[in-house]
Amino acid sequence: MNFPATVHISNHPLVKHKLTLLRDKKTDPKQFRELIREITLLLAYEATCDLEISPATVQTPLSEAAGFKLKEPVGLIPILRAGLGMVEGIWEMIPFAEVWHIGLFRDEQTLRPVAYYNRLPIHPTVSLCLILDPMLATGGSAVKTVDILKEWGANRIKFMGLIGAPEGVQRLSEAHPDVPIHLAVVDDHLNEHAYIVPGLGDAGDRQFGTG
Repeated sequence: MNFPATVHISNHPLVKHKLTLLRDKKTDPKQFRELIREITLLLAYEATCDLEISPATVQTPLSEAAGFKLKEPVGLIPILRAGLGMVEGIWEMIPFAEVWHIGLFRDEQTLRPVAYYNRLPIHPTVSLCLILDPMLATGGSAVKTVDILKEWGANRIKFMGLIGAPEGVQRLSEAHPDVPIHLAVVDDHLNEHAYIVPGLGDAGDRQFGTG
């Protein structure tokens, strides 16, 4: 399947290696959480390559040196609960990033995502919002979160996940073509229960040991 240019799939060897370990059903919750953090850190390196910087100078032990500092404040929006595991990886790269939480559940009658928790401030305080969710399955939660952020006033939004399904990638791309999507891999398809195949199972259960 051909995806638009806004869809970025990592080709980094370490991402491929760690993702294989993450998929393994024998991987325990502790190692699973560590792998999510490590893969997220690598994906964040790629997803933030276009952040704006401004000139800055520092004093080294020998002399003054010209350098740069980040110009854009960044906000992290993990979709509860699975997205929580991705925050630490980005914090290692951007320790001053603000974190807000959005909680969604799927209505069993309409099958549409419904927001039950929202901790966004009254007005946007950052230039870039990074939505975090390990699995881009049907795309419903991702589309709903982007809707919420745009209604809130966010101008620049990116989605970061670990594994996507073609159905979810297509849905998010069509609903919000201005939102770049960064993933470690796009898998084959969704099964009848909307699980990504081959996927890795339920990312929330595997992180928190509740599966």
